[in-house]
This record gives sequence, C-alpha cells and structure tokens, in this order.
Amino acid sequence: MRNFIPYTLTSFGAWALAILWISPLVFAFWAAFHYSSDAIHFDLLAPLTFENFRTVWEQAPFPRYMFNTFVLVTGLLISQCVLATLAAFAFARMNFWGGSVAFALVLVQLMVTPEILIVENYATVSALGYADSLVGIGLPYAASAFGIFLLRQSFKSIPKELDDAARMEGCSTLGILWRVYVPLAIPTYLAYGLVSISHHWNNFLWPLVISNSVETRPLTVGLAIFGAPESGVEWSEISAATLISIAPLLIAFLLFQRQFIKSFMASGIK
Repeated sequence: MRNFIPYTLTSFGAWALAILWISPLVFAFWAAFHYSSDAIHFDLLAPLTFENFRTVWEQAPFPRYMFNTFVLVTGLLISQCVLATLAAFAFARMNFWGGSVAFALVLVQLMVTPEILIVENYATVSALGYADSLVGIGLPYAASAFGIFLLRQSFKSIPKELDDAARMEGCSTLGILWRVYVPLAIPTYLAYGLVSISHHWNNFLWPLVISNSVETRPLTVGLAIFGAPESGVEWSEISAATLISIAPLLIAFLLFQRQFIKSFMASGIK
C-alpha cells in the first residue's frame, strides 16, 4: 500500500503529460480531414474530406521542399558523423598538447544557443558566397559539439586492449577507428542520427533567415506561407500541410520505434 500510492500518482502524471503532449498532433490529424468551419467549431460529426491536402499540394511545391530537406539533413548527418568521429577519437584516445582546453571549448558550444549567433553566421555565410543555398543552410551545423561529446563518451568505454590487439594485427590508426571503434558505437550513431535528423528536419529560424528562393527553401520555411495572419489562417489547410511535412519522420519512427528506443537506451540519451 505504501508503494501503491506513489506508483499510481506517477502513472497518472505520466499519462497526463503524454495526453498533453500528443493532443496538438491529434487535433492536427483530425482538422486536416475536415473543413475549416468544422475544425474551428470542433464538430466531431462533420464529414471527412481530402480537399485540404489537394489545396495545399497545389499551393506550394512540396516535392521541391521535401527534396531540399532530404538533401540538407542527409548531407548534414554525413558531415557531422565524419567530423564528430575524428574529433571524438582524438579526444578519447590521443594525448596532445591543449587537448583538454580544446575539449572544454567544444563543451562551451553546447551552452550557446544557435539563435545568438544568427547575425554573425549570416555575415560569415554571406561573405563566403553561400547565402540562399543549401550549403549555406547547413554550414553552421556541419560540426556538432553534441555528437563529438556523445561519441567521445562511447569511445572511452571501449577497452584499450582492443587497440593493442588491432595494432598487433597490422591496423593503422584510421583502420582501428574504422574496424574497431565505429562498429562498437553503432547504437550511439543510430541514436545521434535520429536526434540530428529530427532537429534539422524541423529547424525553422536559420533556414528562414538564409534562404530566399524556392530552390533552397526547406519544408518548415515553405510551411510558413500557410500561417500568414494577413491572408487569414486556415487551420485545416495548415494541419494538412503540417501532416505532409512530418509524414516521413512519423512513418520512419512508427516503423523503427523499437530499434530507436534500443539505440537510445544503449547510448544513454534521455
């Protein structure tokens, strides 16, 4: 009985938070299949319609937005994994002058929000000639301090004896990294990949600042045209456009949620 009450309160709190968290998504899913007048009045018996999806698909080049977003998140994930792997291995297994200071500077980056650096990043990217391009959108995020920290912790947990055994077999330093450390850190890569893809798929402010054309605009910025207050807000159309934007991530998560949860548990990400 002593443990039953705290357990019940914890379960109730968890369910309450879960319902609170998922309620906007449920409403968006419901509103996307109803006319705006029915969505505003929350008429549960209103007829279903696919008209909102047809309207938003004709009003915005969603295939182009999806292609831009896919290229952006894929390129960022590859560059972040390569740079984070090299940096993490150096911090975890190599002794060099200034290594502790360099790693402390990497950790400082975790404490600085990207929004603070928007003006400086815009000036730098513009000076390099990458304004209004996918390279310009991804350049400030090519190296991830979070990825370096996460992989360093994973690499440090790998027994040092495996290094010696691989060297005795004739492996070079890069060979050891590729054949020993990377395979053993696969759960960490999967967990980090999910965090990176979801973050950059939903990133809005920086792409809004640096992109000016349809050719470079990602989904989140393209979605903003449906929320212009001066032209009136059509909640059903916004909901339909939102579902189109998040559909790839949502489907991927539903299909691989068991693997994702296992990767998160193995890597220690909360």
